[in-house]
Amino acid sequence: MTSQLVERPPIHPTNVWQQAWIMVKRNMIHTRRMPEMLSDVTIQPIMFVVLFAYVFGPAISAGNPAINYKQYLLPGIMGQTIVFTAFIVATGITADIEKGIIDRFRSLPIRRSAVLIGRSIASLLHSSIGIVVMALTGVIIGWRITTSVWEGTLGFILVLVFGFAMIWFGVMIGSWLRSVEAVNGFMFSVLFPLTFVSNAFVPTQAMQPWLRTIAEWNPISSLIQAMRVLWGNGPAAGADAALPLRYPELSTLIWAVVLTLLFMPFALRNYARRTTD
Repeated sequence: MTSQLVERPPIHPTNVWQQAWIMVKRNMIHTRRMPEMLSDVTIQPIMFVVLFAYVFGPAISAGNPAINYKQYLLPGIMGQTIVFTAFIVATGITADIEKGIIDRFRSLPIRRSAVLIGRSIASLLHSSIGIVVMALTGVIIGWRITTSVWEGTLGFILVLVFGFAMIWFGVMIGSWLRSVEAVNGFMFSVLFPLTFVSNAFVPTQAMQPWLRTIAEWNPISSLIQAMRVLWGNGPAAGADAALPLRYPELSTLIWAVVLTLLFMPFALRNYARRTTD
């Protein structure tokens, strides 16, 4: 009795974008099989919305009666959530390296950059779910977009563009630090001050002059101010505000491009060094 030989199917060459798309599907399948991974972009932002809108909101509104705090709050929470995407990406990259998953990728005929590009796109899709959940939560508590469809859409696009830059910051840190614990400590100590020293939750006008300067030049403040203006959730910045807040849409785009060009090369270099150790 003879066994029949089975020919090996041909291997078709793929480019970096095809490989990246495979990584995107891999990450999205992982999320589908473990839906609890979405808690960081769904449950946590909802808790922040409810906490600030109904616990801290009345006290803040009392000091600023001209502000509809629920309208003011939602762009701030969305800005905070998209920034914290970097936290999620960093811990995910480090965990994959620690568990040997990246070593498995190295045995496959794919480029290193495809793994990171795929991770960044999947993380952006992951964050988009959180933005949708927050928008629906905002509608329930009374938040509304009062401008045109075009301006409303542009606001959401700016959130995702800025989020893409922050994702590369997360990749850079995740491929640099060598443990999930180290990543958690570093990202917490950087991102929490960055989001709270901004216009996310309170107007900058009441801050000390030196702190107001820092807050108004904070890239997150530009993003949040752009959302408020585009969605009709707050007035335009006054003449005494810092330049980025007077032109928030343009400033956000510039910040996003500059930060992406800054973080991406370091992320690729750190990842290459880490995966060749």
